[in-house]
Amino acid sequence: MSTLNQSSSVVTEFFIAGFPGFRDQESRRTLFGVFLTVYLFTLTGNILLITIFASDRTLHTPMYILVLCGLAVLDIAISTNTVPSLLILIIFEYRIVPLAACFTQTMFLSGLFSTECFLLTLMAYDRYVAICYPLHYPNVMSNSHITKLMAYCPVFGFLSAGISLVLVLRLSFCRPTNVIYAFCDFGSLLFLACGNIQVTNYVVLCIALSVLCISLLLIFFSYLRITISVVKIANKEGRMKAFYTCGTHMLVISVFFLTAVGVMFSDRIPSVSIDIRILGVIIRNVFPALMNPLIYCLRTKQIRHSFVKMLRKITV
Repeated sequence: MSTLNQSSSVVTEFFIAGFPGFRDQESRRTLFGVFLTVYLFTLTGNILLITIFASDRTLHTPMYILVLCGLAVLDIAISTNTVPSLLILIIFEYRIVPLAACFTQTMFLSGLFSTECFLLTLMAYDRYVAICYPLHYPNVMSNSHITKLMAYCPVFGFLSAGISLVLVLRLSFCRPTNVIYAFCDFGSLLFLACGNIQVTNYVVLCIALSVLCISLLLIFFSYLRITISVVKIANKEGRMKAFYTCGTHMLVISVFFLTAVGVMFSDRIPSVSIDIRILGVIIRNVFPALMNPLIYCLRTKQIRHSFVKMLRKITV
């Protein structure tokens, strides 16, 4: 807390620039309409998944607890952490953010993002046990056990974010022009810091890459073992069913990690314009949350059947 006070003696608030290339009224209205529509669809899709899960007890299994409860809640939280403040910025041009609010948003953004990395890893582990050790699956991945494992995801996620936040809080913010892109994150905060920030920048980057790489390595190992086990299945129908289930998970994982890695490296390429960087960060936060309900509703037969059954109950 004392570190925060030392920083605030020089800077007490930040000025958010928004989209420098889209300042005219028409562009702002277009951006507002697009982001509001995407946000409403994101909320509707993920709330629908949670409602389907709550209304159908046959879905109360480890796989659907991870997808319909854990992943949907995280997607709502990640998009809600940034999109509403972005909409206020676009339509009202309210650009002043207090120091404490900026650090809070940064902490939640990084913590929720890391939590989703670990949750996707847990989803891959669930499929690994289900396909490679089907006889042991009911004992190894019970509902109570998967709930406990899910509880560890935000613990480790916010722990990694907290370490980065402590390092950034040790810096001084004293630049005359305090400009952050569209919302607060570690990249924009490091850009505003005074003095030599090279070590801090590398450490924060290493923490983020560690979360990504550890998750990707565990996911890769799980699906490598799954592929080997599925190839050994004599029944062609069984192989297709296993690949179809895993294909849904892999599609969700690919959307999330490819956007994350792309944004992480584009932020460190000087030739990339500010507007493109801002759009990239927003896509990273919103696009996976928008796509996940579509992927699971379109590709998972049991979720589609539960949705139709829920609609029939409402109609009756």
